[in-house]
Amino acid sequence: MTLNLPTLWHDALEKVKTWARVNSPWLIHYNSGSCNGCDIEILATLTPRYDAERFGVKLQGSPRHADVLICTGPVTLQSKERLRRIYEQMPEPKFVVAVGSCAISGGVFDGCYNVVGHIDELLPVDMYIPGCPPRPEAILDGLVKLLRSLQDGQIERLETRPLAT
Repeated sequence: MTLNLPTLWHDALEKVKTWARVNSPWLIHYNSGSCNGCDIEILATLTPRYDAERFGVKLQGSPRHADVLICTGPVTLQSKERLRRIYEQMPEPKFVVAVGSCAISGGVFDGCYNVVGHIDELLPVDMYIPGCPPRPEAILDGLVKLLRSLQDGQIERLETRPLAT
């Protein structure tokens, strides 16, 4: 019986990376043009009342340190390039969560002159959290489901998913 040490090391390293990714997701939040209702609920989710830190969730100020991009609101002409730049600055693997009706479908802003569309027309979205605005419990539930699917290996790697133009 021979052991294939490079394969064993690679498998062990992948398990450790997945464990670290699931147990300490760092978030960055971007409002691409919403009414701030979802933003208030995201901030409420991060307070001690809902205790998102028990899942290792930490709000990060820089996209270069974040794992998950949380987007609220429809994509406007002003924010389109900024949102794409923030996404491209994030290290691989990166995940996108669309929070609220406006981020998912354009919501009440759909059809406005300055609205380009919803988030998944610009970025590949991994998790949708509906609501106007969604409750903090729904946001936590969406994040936990994202982490669980990450742990189970159900999320496709982003290197294979192209950005929309």
